Amino acid sequence: MSRTQRLVGPLRGLLVAVFAALVVTQVAVLPAAFARMASESPDLASLRWPLLVLSVMGLVCVEVVLVCTWRLLTMVRDDRIFSDQALGWVNGIVAAVAGAWLLVLVAFVLLVAAEGLAGLAALLLGVLLVGAAVGLLVVVLRALLRQATELRTDLDGVI
Repeated sequence: MSRTQRLVGPLRGLLVAVFAALVVTQVAVLPAAFARMASESPDLASLRWPLLVLSVMGLVCVEVVLVCTWRLLTMVRDDRIFSDQALGWVNGIVAAVAGAWLLVLVAFVLLVAAEGLAGLAALLLGVLLVGAAVGLLVVVLRALLRQATELRTDLDGVI
């Protein structure tokens, strides 16, 4: 068993823990946080529900990334990562990252329209920049996986 294959189990455990934390955040933490925001900042009370929906949907995108990563880990464990099926799961990650980025963009626009570029809106601007970098990085990694898959297919044909 290779070192990479031995790491799949612990990484899966971390993915389960993160997934559980995201579900708790969606169900308990976010609704309470936005209720508090609405009561403490009456000028932002009208954004309570739109921001809650956008936040929950954003966390769903992260959960999609976790599920796709789980499936890719299975393929790594079974030494099937260099396949077209793996590219499908990576495409799922790219779509989820793009969806989350668009949700953050909408939240950013709503907050800037409500209060200008202050506080949470400034933080979301940083998240937009980091999200764009992560999205582009995943696209580059997908291209590398595609190249490696083609090389592996060619090599298998020679052997």
